[in-house]
Amino acid sequence: MATIQIPDALLVKNYIAGDENALAVLIKRHQSKIYGFIYSKMPDRDVADDIFQDTFIKVIKTLKSNSYNEEGKFLPWVMRIAHNLIVDHFRKNKKMPMLRETEEFSIFSILTDNSLNVEGRIITDSIEKDLRKIVSELPADQKEVLMMRIYQDLSFNEIAELTNVSINTALGRMRYALMNLRKVIEKNQIILTN
Repeated sequence: MATIQIPDALLVKNYIAGDENALAVLIKRHQSKIYGFIYSKMPDRDVADDIFQDTFIKVIKTLKSNSYNEEGKFLPWVMRIAHNLIVDHFRKNKKMPMLRETEEFSIFSILTDNSLNVEGRIITDSIEKDLRKIVSELPADQKEVLMMRIYQDLSFNEIAELTNVSINTALGRMRYALMNLRKVIEKNQIILTN
């Protein structure tokens, strides 16, 4: 028997009316997308955790102050908050985050990979490096849409809302990004397989 999923808008309304469980349902429903978005921009897990937590603190404050304008766009609204907090973090630190050796994190945990031998790892790293370089050379709007679609698994509707463009513009940017990637790969005869 299929379960009926309560719409986000109704959960928001219920939370504002005092149902604390409604917020827990919203967080559980969207946490992987929101956290994935944050973590894709912020690979330091501690910082990503902090930003994720700060995002929902801001969500709670806004909902409790009755200044949330419900337009059926809860997830894009939360993603916008997360995006703004990430931008604030980078502005505050004015540099890219550095991974530091701690008791919980060891650089060797990243370097070791039992699934690939040394040669396979070198090839995979080379492919990833080539791909990152190619993607970094895309125009900013195309790169943004590509990253949101591929790495954050956002729909084109969500991308359009987060970037304040029409869905056709978001689709067009993705199309041009893929065309530009293909041109660079073919021109430079880059092989992206191991």
